[in-house]
Amino acid sequence: MATGLAKGKDAGHKVTKIAKTARPASRKGRLGKRVKLCREIAREVVGLSPYERRILDMIKTGGASAEKRIYKFAKRRLGSHKRAIAKREDIKEVNNQQRAKQA
Repeated sequence: MATGLAKGKDAGHKVTKIAKTARPASRKGRLGKRVKLCREIAREVVGLSPYERRILDMIKTGGASAEKRIYKFAKRRLGSHKRAIAKREDIKEVNNQQRAKQA
């Protein structure tokens, strides 16, 4: 926000800002409805992969250091910190859904 003064924190001409329209690139990486539905159907039909089943088993057996072990295991398989944490949360959600279905 310009003050109209030559010096200072907000130096420069007073101008009215023009709001820029959002570009399609700004929604890159967001999950769309169609993709979400396709992934849900695929998960329902195919089920979990072997390493995901192992993570689910770790969650079920639990223990004090389960969170860290799950993270380390997932990171080794998936390659990055972000992906490992996302996968851990995803499989936790699958576990919660299974428990809700049983109850």
